[in-house]
Order: sequence, then C-alpha cells, then structure tokens
Amino acid sequence: VSDASGCSMIALLHTGAAKFPQNLLSRSRQAVSLLFPAGVLEGFRSIVSRKLASHGFGASMAAMSSFPPQRYHYFLVLDFEATCDKPQIHPQEIIEFPILKLNGRTMEIESTFHMYVQPVVHPQLTPFCTELTGIIQGMVDGQPSLQQVLERVDEWMAKEGLLDPSVKSIFVTCGDWDLKVMLPGQCQYLGLPVADYFKQWINLKKAYSFAMGSWPKNGLLDMNKGLNLQHIGRPHSGIDDCKNIANIMKTLAHRGFIFKQTSKPF
Repeated sequence: VSDASGCSMIALLHTGAAKFPQNLLSRSRQAVSLLFPAGVLEGFRSIVSRKLASHGFGASMAAMSSFPPQRYHYFLVLDFEATCDKPQIHPQEIIEFPILKLNGRTMEIESTFHMYVQPVVHPQLTPFCTELTGIIQGMVDGQPSLQQVLERVDEWMAKEGLLDPSVKSIFVTCGDWDLKVMLPGQCQYLGLPVADYFKQWINLKKAYSFAMGSWPKNGLLDMNKGLNLQHIGRPHSGIDDCKNIANIMKTLAHRGFIFKQTSKPF
C-alpha cells in the first residue's frame, strides 16, 4: 500500500479520483475499505500530508487540487508609490518599492521585499503626495537611492531563487504604469539599466476583465467589490495595494483562472 517515496497508494485513490472511471474508482474504494479500518485510512492521509509538508508542499492535498495549476512557479506582486502633486511634477520618482513573492501553486505569500526610496530631483514630498500615499517626509529621508534599492532587489531575487533559469516567475501590477512608464522612465532619467525581469508582467486589470467580463474602472476597489472581498489597509499604500492584488489573484485562481502575461515584449 506504499510506494518507494513512502506516499500511501490510498492517497492516490483520493488525489487522482478525477482520472479514474467511476465504476473502477468505486470498486477500488470498496476494496480499500475492506482491507483497512476507517481510522487507519485517516492515519495514512495524515502521514501523506506530513510527507508532502516535509518536501515543501505545505498546503493540504485538498487545497492543492482545488484549483488548476498556474503557468508560473511564482508571481511577484509589485506596486510603486511615487512623488506627485497637482499639477503633476516631473520627473516623478519612486518613493515606495514593495514586492510580494506569491507561490503559484498555493497562491500564498512566501516572502516580502519592501523599501522606501529617497527622491533626489524633488526631495521634499508635497502635501498632496503625503495625503494620497500616507508617506511622510521622515519615511524617505536618509533612505537608499533608487540605484541602491534596485541592487537590493537583485540580491533578494537571487536569495529567493528567482534568478534560476528553471524557475518561472513574472511580475504582477495593477495597470501598466509601474513597469511600462514609471520604472523605465526614471531609470532612463538617471542613466540606470532596467533588469530583464522587469520587462514582462501581468496587468491585473486585464486579467480581471478576462476572468469577470468587466473592466475595473476604479482598479482595486472595483475588483474587490466584484469579488466580494474586503479591502486591505490603506488605498495608495504600496505594500497594502500589493496585499490586495495578491488576495484578488488568489480568489481568481481558486475560481479556475489561469494567469498569463499581458505585456508586449520589449
């Protein structure tokens, strides 16, 4: 009743149920129930769950099979906050740089990168910017420059195994602005290179519209409302927006949606 890895064959009858003809599945279950009392079966299930957990499969087998597998091992949820005013100041500069590493199999957050960035062209935040983002002057004063933060992002990506060519990951943003406009624009202004991993992404607004059949005009607020989700934290907080994006993605994945790249290749 056990294969070479120690996983019970009984588990296969449960996890592979959809692949068996119904009559064969019924007979197999009857045979197993005659051979093993119910308590023993529960024990086998527990052993298998612990075995999977020891190999990094923390989710239960039921949770793992509750939605189809994604095309990516990891989703990197990103949402910049930048200097701003009315009328808009130029150039805008990134002042909050958050990334959530979302496991593509469980859709759970595994790791967080979060730094504030000191602006150099317009070092003083405007009252409008602070009111919109909740970021006050003391949160950016003395913080690393964008160049330094990008270096730390690369170190974090390496530490998390995301630079391994065999690991498929992709950034996810609420709109195209973050990686199509903001980051390349500021990097060009400062004479900094843009890493290749920032050059492809999933626009959550497009993904949501494919899944739900309507365009979220008000972004995260509309997507949360459409999915009956509670908004997390403060609107226009970069890290809170990332948490909302992750929650929306998890909900869509559990509904069977498969996320695909929406950006055009650079």
